[in-house]
Amino acid sequence: MYDGSWAMADVLSQLKKKRAATTLDEKIEKVRKKRKTEDKEAKSGKSEKEKEAKEGSEPEEEEDLERKDVEASEDEESETDYSSADENILTKADTLKIKERKKKKKKGQEAGGFFEDASQYDENLSFQDMNLSRPLLKAITAMGFKQPTPIQKACIPVGLLGKDICACAATGTGKTAAFALPVLERLIYKPRQAPVTRVLVLVPTRELGIQVHSVTKQLAQFCSITTCLAVGGLDVKSQEAALRAAPDILIATPGRLIDHLHNCPSFHLSSIEVLILDEADRMLDEYFEEQMKEIIRMCSHHRQTMLFSATMTDEVKDLASVSLKNPVRIFVNSNTDVAPFLRQEFIRIRPNREGDREAIVAALLMRTFTDHVMLFTQTKKQAHRMHILLGLMGLQVGELHGNLSQTQRLEALRRFKDEQIDILVATDVAARGLDIEGVKTVINFTMPNTIKHYVHRVGRTARAGRAGRSVSLVGEEERKMLKEIVKAAKAPVKARILPQDVILKFRDKIEKMEKDVYAVLQLEAEEKEMQKSEAQINTAQRLLEKGKEAPNPEPERSWFQTKEERKKEKIAKALQEFDLALRGKKKRKKFMKEAKKKGEMTAEERSQFEILKAQMFAERLAKRNRRAKRARAMPEEEPVRAPAKKQKQVKKSVFDEELTNTSKKALKQYRAGPSFEERKKLGLPHQRRGGNFKSKSRYKRRK
Repeated sequence: MYDGSWAMADVLSQLKKKRAATTLDEKIEKVRKKRKTEDKEAKSGKSEKEKEAKEGSEPEEEEDLERKDVEASEDEESETDYSSADENILTKADTLKIKERKKKKKKGQEAGGFFEDASQYDENLSFQDMNLSRPLLKAITAMGFKQPTPIQKACIPVGLLGKDICACAATGTGKTAAFALPVLERLIYKPRQAPVTRVLVLVPTRELGIQVHSVTKQLAQFCSITTCLAVGGLDVKSQEAALRAAPDILIATPGRLIDHLHNCPSFHLSSIEVLILDEADRMLDEYFEEQMKEIIRMCSHHRQTMLFSATMTDEVKDLASVSLKNPVRIFVNSNTDVAPFLRQEFIRIRPNREGDREAIVAALLMRTFTDHVMLFTQTKKQAHRMHILLGLMGLQVGELHGNLSQTQRLEALRRFKDEQIDILVATDVAARGLDIEGVKTVINFTMPNTIKHYVHRVGRTARAGRAGRSVSLVGEEERKMLKEIVKAAKAPVKARILPQDVILKFRDKIEKMEKDVYAVLQLEAEEKEMQKSEAQINTAQRLLEKGKEAPNPEPERSWFQTKEERKKEKIAKALQEFDLALRGKKKRKKFMKEAKKKGEMTAEERSQFEILKAQMFAERLAKRNRRAKRARAMPEEEPVRAPAKKQKQVKKSVFDEELTNTSKKALKQYRAGPSFEERKKLGLPHQRRGGNFKSKSRYKRRK
């Protein structure tokens, strides 16, 4: 595969150079060394008496003994902390069982709500048959692409025609090249008349933006097309300078793009010819929705729009109806399809053993999956804790989540790609679109919020036709999702069972490490305080140097919403989420209160908290789905149901029939009472209707 290191150089140069603080790995190493010296001192205290006895021996013998002691200590450092008895337990093999699945009912094909469906494509189509320019074909060869993937075979010919596209394909199938190649071909074929930005690519995360920028730059290496990256965390001034030069293609995250639109006077979107929305479903989550509407409003109306996503949600359909004109539907894979060469494994967590999760993950990483592993957790706090725990066990670990600075995030990614670290602990920020070559295994600490999130997570491995493995820990409350995954799986799903002795050994080991984990967290807190006080001192010094007569300060950066509007939006979202997730959940509220009182949670409580986070999201989603659907320009795509089989009707008794029959005839009969024949059968005094003497006499009187 291609090497994008040179394309990353200009991205890394934009990062703000800060004071080099000690990394988390250095702190972990410091605590580990301290613990080792303490252990040695404890051992040496026991052997002091032996040394006193040896004092009377000859000097030559003493030198030999010293040399042996040094060698022994070196061996101890290189060896693990386990004894031979422990090693016998730890080398026990895991057992694998194939999970049986129920037969799937065949579903009908989806109803087409789009103007045109291009999901069917020519299987034999190659890059040479797509009428691409020579510079692009040369770049494709240089990057090592041989055959186009299904999404590329379907999208590139339609994209070259200039039609709007709404595409859905499994993660890891080459969507970036599917939209980059037709765009580059269009720019080469129709050179710009004036220096303006003609293509805008919107991505949800900074890391994905950097990756798309790298791939696009690689594809455009033999032509004069310029690209620019505008994502958060990188230097604003250098981005503004690049935007003033009007690059052909701009790759941006929504927040930073709006920032530039409102604060960079010469930059606008009125000349955009192609708008690309990558991972569109993620961009409509949380607080992105208003930003997306603002960007689409500011773009040129006469444009080609391509919308790409691995999962198709209601929000994406709404966006498609607003932003696309006569779109072509290209659905290569189902929303819940995992990669074809992915081997899925699950480890069952028994009801009272939720606290074993950390021990099981540690056992998997120490014994079975030692390198090229991505470990996904539900919360940033748990990701950080797992980094410290695994680091203290001597593993090479990195972490990737929203609490880190942009420099730390990129550094963790670079180290993982360069094989400097074996395990990357991440939250769902790394579950979208990131193509990290050589990921062999994905481990899920808890099951994610929804099946779509699961598809994205396990999509980090088994990419572009390669093999991979996913191992997920499933508790009792998560078994419903497991059943759905097993039902949808095309290949057999396996259940992995770890020996109980192994789990107990690792659980004991983690319990002993709690002091060391606390020591690392304390070192971090101290360093944070130091940095805070340093920043305050520096600010005070700058103000003193400038004095009262400071030069004209830079104008404040504006935003499309006022501070009050943003605050109201955030509060409304937070209240809505709180209302949906916690209303009527007394047990959950009680659990959260107790956890706060204790301060330090147990292993069981930590696992329970991870699962609660996922449940809260699932509940919000379920509530959203129960709402009345909006009227859309494009009708809903519901699977055509097969005609139901006629069931044999069970004969009702006369009593049931009379009781349930509410027709006019039945009511009339009921009011009139039983007929002459029925009364005769029942032995009641019988007289034909109309022969009632009382009624006749009344009739005469009336006359």
